[in-house]
Amino acid sequence: MKHAGAGALDALEPVLAQLRTIEGLKEKSRGTFYRKSKAFLHFHEDPAGFFADLKKGDDFVRLPVNNRGEIAALIREAKRALAADYTPATFFAYAATVLKSYSR
Repeated sequence: MKHAGAGALDALEPVLAQLRTIEGLKEKSRGTFYRKSKAFLHFHEDPAGFFADLKKGDDFVRLPVNNRGEIAALIREAKRALAADYTPATFFAYAATVLKSYSR
């Protein structure tokens, strides 16, 4: 399955516009989104339609994006994946901040 070309990205422009509004995502090149310095989301085209590869945990999950329901699911899952993106380091940094506030 090949990465989405210019024509496919033109067709996906309404989806890209929605993704651009999500805080924490940066579009490094058209249709390729990063969270911080790591790849998070990109698109593919295939005779079966358009697909998005979304980073969930350590792996990419492929989701179809060919109708309103599938697009809504992608947006929902992207937001969910961003919210769940806590590493042990960020958790412990947060916990340390909370503990410091109790020691004052």
